[in-house]
Amino acid sequence: MTTLVASPATRREQYDRDGVVHVKGLLDPAEVAAIRDTYMEQVERDRTAVGATHEVDEDDILARYPRFMQPHRRPDLAIGRLARQYLSDPRIVDLTTDLVGSVWGAQSMFYFKPPTARGQAMHQDNYFLRAHPETCVAAWIAVDDCDAENGALAVVPGSHTMEVVCPEEADATESFTTGLVRPPEGMAAVQTEMRAGDVLFFHGSMVHGSLPNTSADRFRRSLILHFVPQASLEVSRFYLPLVDPNTGADVTIDEATGGGPCGDTWEGGAH
Repeated sequence: MTTLVASPATRREQYDRDGVVHVKGLLDPAEVAAIRDTYMEQVERDRTAVGATHEVDEDDILARYPRFMQPHRRPDLAIGRLARQYLSDPRIVDLTTDLVGSVWGAQSMFYFKPPTARGQAMHQDNYFLRAHPETCVAAWIAVDDCDAENGALAVVPGSHTMEVVCPEEADATESFTTGLVRPPEGMAAVQTEMRAGDVLFFHGSMVHGSLPNTSADRFRRSLILHFVPQASLEVSRFYLPLVDPNTGADVTIDEATGGGPCGDTWEGGAH
């Protein structure tokens, strides 16, 4: 199965049922090209500015193309201004609000995923964000056409109803991250296929991940935004301050405390 069935009638109904909604063509080709070119220019000029270069060995292709974490906090950089722009983009914010109510911006990330890059094992976003008592929601913007070959996302519709769990160890030959969450019994992953400019909105408890990029010459670049409902009372320290998408102002809520799903030794953080 390679598509997400867009029934019942409304996006909110689909989100409530499946935990994921695929919106086609939300960004136009010129916008996508601007995102792609701006981030490629930055990674070629200085990959350490917001890149998580510590995550992999230097001989890994992802050391050359590290994921960029929280670029919206760097207004001095073009990538930062662009990330903050999309954290406040009315098309994205309004759709997210339709799904979960009014939101704060919590995170921006950019993944390059060049050919031969490993994927990311199945996981749940709110394991990291720890928004409570609500949960985060992702807006995953495709910057390239993507499918199974170049490592597009696979999602497990319906898994958003499960609790956030402590991951087990992932296969390091397949995933650059270490945690793995298996789909609930009776549920299966659906391989997405997206065109550049499509946006996938999904629930923070939904299990999702991706396999390695096995294509010969196709990147699978993506700009990923996370929001938390304004009804959230706390979030992990890494995501503070939040962003008011209407004004651009910083917003602070309580910092999540306690051990999370893995117990007292777990401190949370980026993903």
